[in-house]
Amino acid sequence: MASSTDRTTGRPDSIKELTLRGIILGAVLTVILTAANVYAGLKIGLTVATSIPAAVISMAVLRSFRDSTIQENNIVQTIASAAGTLSAIVFVLPGLVMIGWWTGFPYWLSVAVIAIGGILGVMYSVPLRRALVTGSDLPYPEGIAAAEVLKVGAGIGGAEENRRGLMLIVWSSLASAFFYALAQTRLLTSEAAKSFGVGSGATTVSASLSMLLIGVGHLVGLTVGIAMLVGLVISWGFLVPHYTALAGAIPAGTGLDDFVHSVFVGKVRFIGAGTIGVAAIWTLLKIMGPIISGIRSALAANRERKAGRGGELPITERDIPIGIVAATILVLMIPIGILLYAFASTDPIASNPAVTIALSIIYILLAGVVIASVCGYMAGLIGASNSPISGVGILSVVGISLILAMIFPHASAEASKSLVAFALFVTAVVFGVATISNNNLQDLKTGQLVDATPWRQQVALVLGVLFGAIIIPPVLDLLNTAFTFQGAPGAKATALAAPQAALISAIAQGLLNGNFDWGLIGIGAGIGVVVIIIDELLRKSKRGGLPPLAVGMGIYLPMALTILIPFGALLGWLYERWATRANNPEFAQRMGVLLATGLIVGESIMGVVYAGTVAATRSDAPLALVAENAWAVPAGITVFLVVVLGFYAWTRREASMAPVPGDDAAAPEATYR
Repeated sequence: MASSTDRTTGRPDSIKELTLRGIILGAVLTVILTAANVYAGLKIGLTVATSIPAAVISMAVLRSFRDSTIQENNIVQTIASAAGTLSAIVFVLPGLVMIGWWTGFPYWLSVAVIAIGGILGVMYSVPLRRALVTGSDLPYPEGIAAAEVLKVGAGIGGAEENRRGLMLIVWSSLASAFFYALAQTRLLTSEAAKSFGVGSGATTVSASLSMLLIGVGHLVGLTVGIAMLVGLVISWGFLVPHYTALAGAIPAGTGLDDFVHSVFVGKVRFIGAGTIGVAAIWTLLKIMGPIISGIRSALAANRERKAGRGGELPITERDIPIGIVAATILVLMIPIGILLYAFASTDPIASNPAVTIALSIIYILLAGVVIASVCGYMAGLIGASNSPISGVGILSVVGISLILAMIFPHASAEASKSLVAFALFVTAVVFGVATISNNNLQDLKTGQLVDATPWRQQVALVLGVLFGAIIIPPVLDLLNTAFTFQGAPGAKATALAAPQAALISAIAQGLLNGNFDWGLIGIGAGIGVVVIIIDELLRKSKRGGLPPLAVGMGIYLPMALTILIPFGALLGWLYERWATRANNPEFAQRMGVLLATGLIVGESIMGVVYAGTVAATRSDAPLALVAENAWAVPAGITVFLVVVLGFYAWTRREASMAPVPGDDAAAPEATYR
């Protein structure tokens, strides 16, 4: 008997997708990639998205099975993508060691908080798929890139497109990976920066020579790129010079670079967080309609299942049933309450545990909805790797700290230590929601593009959360024993910086000790309101837009991590203008996407490999061949520009040689292999 097919995609329902071998491979990749990312997050404050590396490895392994499918490889990358996102929990959890509340990471307690937060993130983002993926035009750069990798690996498309596309993605990936590795040898620089005076203040112009950022910029488009550039100008052109001027003389023994950086971290980043906060609230209000519509369609799909017509639903409607989603969220509040009760055994919380725990659970429930929506939107806007997830952590810890300050307004300095620990623990749960929702919708976008079944992907991500939760605590314990953390009691000279955890802990302490600078958040909120007004006026006049969240990201994130996104957006816009005039416009545009994908793929894979090398060697620069030197900067910039512009020129040549539409038919039966 022939198997049934989905009526919207024509995909056979019986196709291999969520398989045991895929789950095992995903678990192995999750454990390996998570360990590398945890170390990188603690060392330099950055984690690497692992969806694309996992997809490449999966295709290399599963191609030995004749019945492997693109959907099965998609499941593997979905599971392993938890490694790149859930490991961001290290931006919060080490704070409990830094303030002296923990001396290590209690295994089952840590597993529980990581797993619960992650699973909540999956559940919260289920109804968001309909609002932000299938019913949205957000670019999802990494989701599209992962889908392109899977499609090229599966041989989807015409013979000419497959040949040229595969060649382009392989060579651009190799170039991106090679440049990243070469920069780590210090023969070329990986970042160019110059600090200088501006009036009575100072600022820095810096750029991370990252081909990944060029690829992201190409995929997110010119509107987002311009918005991020506006944020950069506000941050480094006005705010940093202003606050460095107010700070006065540079402290003795501090260089200009370090001085400017400290002002950015201590002042400007909080302004950026305020802008992100206001933009997040506005974004949530704007997408509330689609979210409600998504919930309604999920309820309608649930009624169809109960009526015995679940098999007739198109793939796009096959999420985890909304009843199971709601029940899971509510049931998880029970273990959260039990975990919070463990923190309620000390004063001042012990004097009023019921109210504290009840308000904290309500906060987690409501903050989860807001944060899942905002993080999903941010990931759709610029990708999970570049999303300012630590800014969400700042807003989360501010929220719970205000609640605790309201309940215990006159806590002593000693008592406030337990309140800070409680605030960090609640933030860790909320942060788990943030990290997974920041990633889940990106994966679901990939799934949409390769005709995957949403509920299978959602189950796969739950599995990825569990695998990640199991491995993160022992890795944290190992690193704490070997290195310790800066600022923690008994920290060693080799202590890891854990910059986000230190910042979030300092914010909690400032709020609960009554010395937090609310003026900075207020300034950021004011900037956010102005940007929202400008964005609305531009949209009403049909002159594009100025996405407020992208502006907030431009203010909040270091210039080095964002300035090449507008540059990549400009290159992508120029290429797209040319592509519309090509012999085969669709083919030319897809070749541009494949080029951007290759630039993302190569650096993503090499970034994970390098993070593992750093962890294994316990060295800051395991590939360094020479000391830092002045000539590495011009050499790096020159090589970077030659490679990037050269690949765009090569892509134009390859695309211009494509056959006109209709001359090259797509390969039959290739779509589902």
